[in-house]
Amino acid sequence: MQLKIMPKKKRLPAGRVALILFLCQMISALEVPLDLVQPPTITQQSPKDYIIDPRENIVIQCEAKGKPPPSFSWTRNGTHFDIDKDPLVTMQPGSGTLTINIMSEGKAETYEGVYQCTARNERGAAISNNIVVRPSRSPLWTKEKLEPITLRNGQSLVLPCRPPLGLPPPIIFWMDNSFQRLPQSERVSQGLNGDLYFSNVLPEDTREDYICYARFNHTQTIQQKQPISVKVISVDELNDTIAANLSDTEFYSAKPNRERPPTFLTPEGNTSNKEELRGNVLSLECIAEGLPTPVIYWIKEDGTLPTNRTFYRNFKKTLQIIQVSEADSGNYQCIAKNALGAIHHTISVTVKAAPYWILAPQNLVLSPGEDGSLICRANGNPKPRISWLSNGVPIEIAPDDPSRKIDGDTIIFSNVQERSSAVYQCNASNEYGYLLANAFVNVLAEPPRILTSANTLYQVIANRPALLDCAFFGSPLPTIEWFKGAKGSALRDDIYVLHENGTLEIPVAQKDSTGTYTCVARNKLGMAKNEVHLEIKDPTRIIKQPEYAVVQRGSTVSFECKVKHDHTLTLTITWLKDNGELPSDGRFTVDKDHLEVADVRDSDGGAYTCVANTTLDMVSASAVLSVVAPTPTPAPIYDVPNPPFDLELTDQLDKSVQLSWTPGDDNNSPITKFIIEYEDAMHEAGLWHHQTEVPGTQTTAQLKLSPYVNYSFRVMAVNSLGRSLPSEPSEQYLTKAAEPDTNPTAVEGLGSEPDNLVITWKPLNGFESNGPGLQYKVSWLQKDGDDEWASVVVANVSKYIVSGTPTFVPYLIKVQALNDVGFAPEPAVVMGHSGEDLPMVAPGNVRVNVVNSTLAEVHWDPVPLKSIRGHLQGYRIYYWKAQEGSLKRNRRHIEKKILTFQGSKTHGMLPGLEPFSHYALNVRVVNGKGEGPASPDRVFNTPEGVPSAPSSLKIVNPTLDSLTLEWDPPSRPNGILTEYTLKYQPINSTHELGPLVDLKIPANKTRWTLKNLNFSTRYKFYFYAQTAAGSGSQITEEAVTTVDEGKLAGILPPDVGAGKAMASRQVDIATQGWFIGLMCAVALLILILLIVCFIRRNKGGKYPVKEKEDAHADPEIQPMKEDDGTFGEYRSLESDAEDHKPLKKGSRTPSDRTVKKEDSDDSLVDYGEGVNGQFNEDGSFIGQYSGKKEKEPAEGNESSEAPSPVNAMNSFV
Repeated sequence: MQLKIMPKKKRLPAGRVALILFLCQMISALEVPLDLVQPPTITQQSPKDYIIDPRENIVIQCEAKGKPPPSFSWTRNGTHFDIDKDPLVTMQPGSGTLTINIMSEGKAETYEGVYQCTARNERGAAISNNIVVRPSRSPLWTKEKLEPITLRNGQSLVLPCRPPLGLPPPIIFWMDNSFQRLPQSERVSQGLNGDLYFSNVLPEDTREDYICYARFNHTQTIQQKQPISVKVISVDELNDTIAANLSDTEFYSAKPNRERPPTFLTPEGNTSNKEELRGNVLSLECIAEGLPTPVIYWIKEDGTLPTNRTFYRNFKKTLQIIQVSEADSGNYQCIAKNALGAIHHTISVTVKAAPYWILAPQNLVLSPGEDGSLICRANGNPKPRISWLSNGVPIEIAPDDPSRKIDGDTIIFSNVQERSSAVYQCNASNEYGYLLANAFVNVLAEPPRILTSANTLYQVIANRPALLDCAFFGSPLPTIEWFKGAKGSALRDDIYVLHENGTLEIPVAQKDSTGTYTCVARNKLGMAKNEVHLEIKDPTRIIKQPEYAVVQRGSTVSFECKVKHDHTLTLTITWLKDNGELPSDGRFTVDKDHLEVADVRDSDGGAYTCVANTTLDMVSASAVLSVVAPTPTPAPIYDVPNPPFDLELTDQLDKSVQLSWTPGDDNNSPITKFIIEYEDAMHEAGLWHHQTEVPGTQTTAQLKLSPYVNYSFRVMAVNSLGRSLPSEPSEQYLTKAAEPDTNPTAVEGLGSEPDNLVITWKPLNGFESNGPGLQYKVSWLQKDGDDEWASVVVANVSKYIVSGTPTFVPYLIKVQALNDVGFAPEPAVVMGHSGEDLPMVAPGNVRVNVVNSTLAEVHWDPVPLKSIRGHLQGYRIYYWKAQEGSLKRNRRHIEKKILTFQGSKTHGMLPGLEPFSHYALNVRVVNGKGEGPASPDRVFNTPEGVPSAPSSLKIVNPTLDSLTLEWDPPSRPNGILTEYTLKYQPINSTHELGPLVDLKIPANKTRWTLKNLNFSTRYKFYFYAQTAAGSGSQITEEAVTTVDEGKLAGILPPDVGAGKAMASRQVDIATQGWFIGLMCAVALLILILLIVCFIRRNKGGKYPVKEKEDAHADPEIQPMKEDDGTFGEYRSLESDAEDHKPLKKGSRTPSDRTVKKEDSDDSLVDYGEGVNGQFNEDGSFIGQYSGKKEKEPAEGNESSEAPSPVNAMNSFV
């Protein structure tokens, strides 16, 4: 079944309007793939009115696509523009964009004009708009002499700007000599023409630097007018000025200002006209003078101002309406008013319109013999004229095409052929502008192709629309069908919506919408399909919202926001304050789902919002924080309310009653609500249930009641600190019995035996029974059978067993409640099944495909559904390792392994097999009752694999030049061993490895002797076995050949170099003469060294050891010498030159220039040798006892350190 397009008359929900608009845009954007023959299409062009910067090269854009790739040509001012004759003009290959190099030579004015680009190939020609190229201009102000202006306080004033005419027009603003903008107000403001208007002047308006600036944005230049000087004089100053020339009778009165009603400075007269184009911004201006300063009001005669498009600028002196349309035409009135009167001016607005599209022509792809049409509809004021062109030529003089017929704004095509391909241009023009649109007719015969990427994954939140794309192309236009699953039928249009662009819409995606969807496109030339995948994710929910909080200033408050989301999506929680970011203050702490504010201030009050975001959805919740003053002393008691009292029942009816009560004390926190609970003394005595809630201002409630319940009520009060204790219970009220309102839930039908049907349900509780004598009417009917409904009435139980049923047959079941009054409403029908039995048939055609030495794939044919006799649970594979030829004989002692594959799978993988082994298996089907019979055993063999490592490796009988290796074969050979590989290499005293020797050993050997080895040498061995499949894991070992004692005598103690395989011949070192002589020489050398040090020490410390000893006296004392101001510290080893190496690991001086007590006592550094000493290659110490003298202290001490860049730096620390 092919999905139909959504009916046009079907009303859409409001939430889907934006979705449909988006899909419409997608439909209009469908294009012919670029690998198919097609006429040119203009893809990029410069604007119609193209103002260029005369300081830069001119670039006029024209790009197009098509196949074959189009060629480009230009016209200028209506005639062909030969770019080859102008060396300054270039056009890149494959592009129509012109570059005019005026930076090197030439002038921009030379290239002013109207340009048009044509892109042409064998299928037609497309043309660009007429591009009017003009260089921008920023002329200087004409020089003029501006006389100073002097006027009396309170008079009106207009300072003219009259900026030079630029292209585009400049932006006007007024500033002073310091480039500070002049302040503006209701009294002083700038008009739309740039003039500065004063409704009345004040003495503070006096200044000599009223300067009008014009900024030309295109060239980034600013032009300045000559400053204007204004002087405002008061009445007293004016009288002093004329005193010498006028009589006493001509003096001005003492009244400082003459108040007057408003008059308009602009516009002039009582009426004016304004014309604006549709889509522009309509700006109306009224500026009035008067004293006091007038206020401006705006109205529209016979209408109202559009609310969402009307804005007031310049202190309401300018009215602006954006996106103006013909409906905005009419009379607008501005009213200027002050305390002395009012005046009004009427502006008659006429909105004209340049042409605008109603329906622009769209590209048309037809197959040979098809019909079609191009429609070009535009509107404007005045009405635009429509004209057609074909390949850039007026259609009246274009070559004739018998398949084409022109009917005003429509071209009708019938029985098109390949020669009918062309590009048509529609031109709609009036006196205010024009529109030009290219639309091609491309005649192709192409089988369908799908443009959407294969296996695209869509992820959608549950209960939201899902859109699966299937962009396609073909000629004739293909039909689209969607399928779900591998073998599913075409999707029905009652659940899904197929849009014209091939997109499949699932209006409300559910969990069961997850799966693979296939899009199939067909036309008479062929078929194409594509698969996409849909995943439905759980929505993000806030399960615990932040709560309203009232806290005292200085305390701490915490908001909690617990979120549950789909675990496959990444969750981000953001906190906002008053819909903005949290203050960058350390008092605000965000920890997972908590926000904590410490040391609360008054400014912290407001709305806090928790926003939970995933890649697919977003939810939020808010709470308000109110900050109150700290509790005064003595503090009032803030607590939960006291319980309500005096509960009374009135207006007692069968299904309702009125409850009233008296509130308790609110304990200084207003009661926000009351919670009412009820007790059913007849069915659930002592158990209280929630009844309802009412606002804290109410003390009565009308309660709905259920039949046959013995009610008692109680009330609790709630304020911001919590809820009160419950009130005392009200009097009891027993309602009359009635038939049940509901039926049992959770009705199921499942058989426990092959010949029965067990019907179960969840019984009604006593409250739901609505009366005495609760029973249930149980009904069942075999589906697809000829029998009538069978029924039985049972007591208040939860199960009924129907016996004698066929095995695993579907039944329709319903359970209806009834009592002594009557029956409940008709119950819903549910589906059930009678009992299951073991499957009767084994899976057939079992096949085994050995993948590798440890993995096999098993295939089988499914068991017919009728023979399963139950709900299919899956298939179970039994497999075991067996000896060839003894499969049946030893079966009892074989350990079998089981793998179960859920559902209706007909293949599965057996992992973890042992290589080079003989296996057998069988397959059984499983239902809810158990397993069916086994299939015939299938045997298979696994190929050889690589062996495990040898079980052991030992080195025995070491000699001077040989070692003997013994080993045990691998515990798991995993095949037939072909040989062993032994690799070994020597290791020297610095643990460096020598050359590697590779040796092959026959597989039947377990012992091997290596000869001609070096004596007293450590060797590392790598040993592994091999089969035909490759090499196995290796085992490693190390051993040492024995020592040649003759060569060691007189050089090293006899135990040096001994290893794991050390020779057993040992000599006592203490009895050797060479050792005794060596020790005596060392002792004598140490004694001489100590005597020399003692003598030199007694001479006044003329060596650096004294400074070292002084430092050792107290490690905490800073090593600075206070008498001469220099530093006498010992340098850290790390501060020396890079070629100075440490004397001994752990002997470095700390970086803080102090000497650690933990340093080795016998280090030569501690004996004053500084850090200039080094060890020679043979381990002997070399160095000098004193460095270059830097200063001779008064005490005669001298520094032993040579100067270095590091010490030079330290002297300035």
